[in-house]
Amino acid sequence: MRVFDHIGMTTTIQQPEERFVAKTRVWVTDHQKHPFRIEWLRYEPDSPVPDLLRNACHVAWRVDDIAKESEGLTVILPPFASVAGHVVGFYQTQDGAIVELMEYEEDRHV
Repeated sequence: MRVFDHIGMTTTIQQPEERFVAKTRVWVTDHQKHPFRIEWLRYEPDSPVPDLLRNACHVAWRVDDIAKESEGLTVILPPFASVAGHVVGFYQTQDGAIVELMEYEEDRHV
């Protein structure tokens, strides 16, 4: 399964209702509240997120198996638990696109 989830876009402008992700030191908005499913990301200067991810937009896909869906992709950030409780990982495709793969709890294989 691969279903479109959102588009992530970097900003330097504080957004309404953004929340802080301590692990990556980035402020994020809830893409589910945006009419076009946009997630705004505002990075702290000391964020450990690589420049490749900071300086590019990404397309996020809801998947039921990150390991399977990420085969053949270059890892930018390995899977980790997000503030919303999903497991997410960031990858680069063979043609240079940045993708986020998201496993929602209810989709995970046991």
